Amino acid sequence: MSRQLITEVAGVLDAPVERVWPEIVRAIPRTELGEHVLAYQGGWWYRGEWSVTPVPEGTRLVHRVYNVGGNYWLVALANRLFIGFRERTRQSFAEGLAQIGNRLGCATRLA
Repeated sequence: MSRQLITEVAGVLDAPVERVWPEIVRAIPRTELGEHVLAYQGGWWYRGEWSVTPVPEGTRLVHRVYNVGGNYWLVALANRLFIGFRERTRQSFAEGLAQIGNRLGCATRLA
């Protein structure tokens, strides 16, 4: 599968991976699940991947969006040249990060 990174956003939760990972698995629909990595394949071009890793402050959560539809310009045109896409992805990620932090009772911040 050919894939091209479109955008990436990350955040930190002040809780250990052992507490964060089950919340991520519950919160995000998925088509693939690995050890501390999950992916969602959506439509003809979109692949979202989420991963968690331990950091001194707790857990780092990373979300990456890939183009798996092939020709970048075809995908870009179908998505209005991705205008505003990164900002919407970052905003959505920040909201989800805060919700998970609220459920866990821990602080969160965008990286």
